[in-house]
Amino acid sequence: MESFGSSKEFLIGSEIPWETVGEGLERQIMGYDDKIMLVNVKFAKGAIGVMHEHHHSQVTYVVSGSFKLTIGDETKILNAGDSFYIPPHVMHGALCLEAGFLIDVFSPIREDFMQNR
Repeated sequence: MESFGSSKEFLIGSEIPWETVGEGLERQIMGYDDKIMLVNVKFAKGAIGVMHEHHHSQVTYVVSGSFKLTIGDETKILNAGDSFYIPPHVMHGALCLEAGFLIDVFSPIREDFMQNR
């Protein structure tokens, strides 16, 4: 696995750029090392996180908004204050029902997110 080092110890959100990653989707990569990564994600109402899978474990906290989330064969509506876990290699995706903000934590680091850095 390629090493991406680690982020600074202190991360000031206003100094970290947001990147557009899809229609109505923006991502801000926060703290990371090769074992863990925290990412902020903004969804506009109607934005779709397409169904996909990856080898990383993922835990996500819903800061705001409402999301129709599918993990494997199960679909639920999640709102601010809710959280979800996605095991490695399980298909998952989301539809944003009300504009919102998610905090994603991945282990190990999402190498694909680092390719253009």
